[in-house]
Amino acid sequence: MVLARFYPIVDDVSWIVRLVPLGVRLVQLRIKESSDGNIGRQLREARAVCSAHGAQLVVNDHWRIAIEEGCDFVHLGQEDIEKTDFVAFRKAGLKLGVSTHTHRELERVLPLKPDYVALGPIFATRLKPMRYAPQGLVRLAEWKRLIGDIPLVAIGGLTVERGYCALLAGADIVSVVTDVTRNLEPERRVLEWLAITRR
Repeated sequence: MVLARFYPIVDDVSWIVRLVPLGVRLVQLRIKESSDGNIGRQLREARAVCSAHGAQLVVNDHWRIAIEEGCDFVHLGQEDIEKTDFVAFRKAGLKLGVSTHTHRELERVLPLKPDYVALGPIFATRLKPMRYAPQGLVRLAEWKRLIGDIPLVAIGGLTVERGYCALLAGADIVSVVTDVTRNLEPERRVLEWLAITRR
């Protein structure tokens, strides 16, 4: 499976409606606090938009709802892995993306045969308080050596310039949240990201 190199993460389907038509082909919908009904509604709308534009939708955490709504890709954090029924997960044919921060976490997820492995934060991030210090580009290159052909996602504190450096260091995919969603001109920023990841 070939995944697009630019991977924005958004918290509402309205962002997907805005960004996917610009050329985004890999996007995560991360809804943290909401009812199952609202999450299901947003997933249905997001799936329709992504399908119309040939984009891959990744659902954060809510794997049961993803199955119910016919989505096919779920991202799990380390704490989510413990609460996931992987028999049901695999029976549904879901693809899997996972977050990692330490060697121990990486060793834990590799037997799950993930479709991508994310490492972060690469740089200091303002999104949320982090338990982990910035990983840096050297660690990113090490992660790529360790996981081989599995796509590697760099996330955390990325700007367009830093994202380009992350790709040179070994990342296959660069992922952002605030660099787009808190940007004064998010559509313009997305186009800049698409330009550097298509080089």
